[in-house]
Amino acid sequence: MVHARSAVPFLTIAGVAGAATMAVELAAVRLLAPWFGASSHVWTNVIGVILLALAIGYLAGARLASRADPRGSLAWVLLFAAAWTMWLPATSGPVCRWLLPPGLTLDQSMDLWTWGSLAATLVLFLPAAVALGCVGPLAVECVQRADASSAGSAGGRVLGYSTLGSLVGTFGTTHQLVPWLGIAWTFLVAGSTLFVLGLAVALAVRRRTLGVAVIAAAGAATGAWPSARVERNPLPDGVRVIAEGESTYQSVRVVEDSRWGSALRLLQVNEGLDSFQSVWAATPGLLGLGYYYDLFALPCWWSGEPRTWKVLVLGLGAGTTFRVLRGASPIDTELTMVGVEIDPLVVDFGRRFFDLDPERDRVLAGLDARSALSALERDFDLIVLDAYARQVEIPFHLASAEAMTEMRAHLAPGGWLAVNVGGFGFDDPVVEAVAGTTASVFGGATAYRVPFSRNYVVFARERGAVPRPQEHEFACGGPVAEELLPALSIPGAHRVFERAGARSTLSDDRNPIDQLQFDSLRAARARIALEE
Repeated sequence: MVHARSAVPFLTIAGVAGAATMAVELAAVRLLAPWFGASSHVWTNVIGVILLALAIGYLAGARLASRADPRGSLAWVLLFAAAWTMWLPATSGPVCRWLLPPGLTLDQSMDLWTWGSLAATLVLFLPAAVALGCVGPLAVECVQRADASSAGSAGGRVLGYSTLGSLVGTFGTTHQLVPWLGIAWTFLVAGSTLFVLGLAVALAVRRRTLGVAVIAAAGAATGAWPSARVERNPLPDGVRVIAEGESTYQSVRVVEDSRWGSALRLLQVNEGLDSFQSVWAATPGLLGLGYYYDLFALPCWWSGEPRTWKVLVLGLGAGTTFRVLRGASPIDTELTMVGVEIDPLVVDFGRRFFDLDPERDRVLAGLDARSALSALERDFDLIVLDAYARQVEIPFHLASAEAMTEMRAHLAPGGWLAVNVGGFGFDDPVVEAVAGTTASVFGGATAYRVPFSRNYVVFARERGAVPRPQEHEFACGGPVAEELLPALSIPGAHRVFERAGARSTLSDDRNPIDQLQFDSLRAARARIALEE
């Protein structure tokens, strides 16, 4: 029997288990993101698997609670959950790499993002979550026996402590553990805490359980603690990591890529080597064919006489757009630039490795782009929308007609909006939806294909039309004319979009941008299959 006045330790265990459950769930997406991204599909898979595991754990725990002394079962489920949790950083790499082999193209990876992430979540996280689910019923039984309380009283207290622990785990994981310790140490801290509790319960039960538990603890620690780093895909020759860190939002790293001659610095999120958020070259100005940032220099040339040019970049990243505009704008143009970037760690890396200078340019770090608009002035000559979630899509609240309307209201007369969009053609679902929505707000829009990339830049003007290649206003000077205009002037390099219909316009209320991204990848895969 459980001795009297011993309910508090079991309530504490319930709270810690609730915190550990949320730590595993929230960090799980970060652990999977380098392979499968962090889309709503991945989040749904993780949440669904954790809920399934908890349901199984509740039922299993209810059966275990009927034993003569449930403390033994409680010790073992805590120790099992702890050991499995501590091993997750080391085992995630091989499992994810097996489910998503390297070398796949973007369209080939599409289905695996959904089903591969589901399989990985089942294999990696279900066992530990099942064990954590067992804790609740066992803790209820222990509390009820400890103070001879009713089932309702014991259950209510355990649920209360468990929920409070879940709150601590939710905020602590997102705002403290992951940013300050990293993903691997977040799992190791959660696992080691569960181990301490499991060993304490085992010690209170009997020596044999304690002896076996110590052996299990030593074995798990021997394998897990040396791997205090998440296993990642190896970098190719010519690429090296300069800096890396975990922010509240994502994994961030800076790499130097020397494979193609002069070294470039790339800022990557969630370690997608085939994608980058910012790029740095030794000389400010145009980066060359294939880099969409270069097209952001066009509106300043299209607007006529050089003058003071005020720019707002929503989704600044590490400041690549600032650097391109500073080197590619007309020589007599005086630039005033403001940038909004939601991730402070990205801004910090921009200062350290990308020549981002907050003393010269105004940088608003830690703010969402749309919410920041309400506090900004309304006289920008150019607004650049280059904010991306999960590497491949514009966040839905920035791709809506309401958001575009707010951006238009912040433009000076004759001001420009430039939107970076990823897609596989002018008829791509994402390109059509974003460009059509922009056209609905501005009365028209023109998308230009970025050579040698899957990017398109959609231009719209607060008053007036976007120049076309055959028009006089399309002319530019300097390197912009020499390096950009020839590729943009060929037939099929641009498309004019008219106002979209009500059902086709993205809005705050109806905005399936996530699904459109998957439709885009499916269409690209079907097109490739036909060509083969």
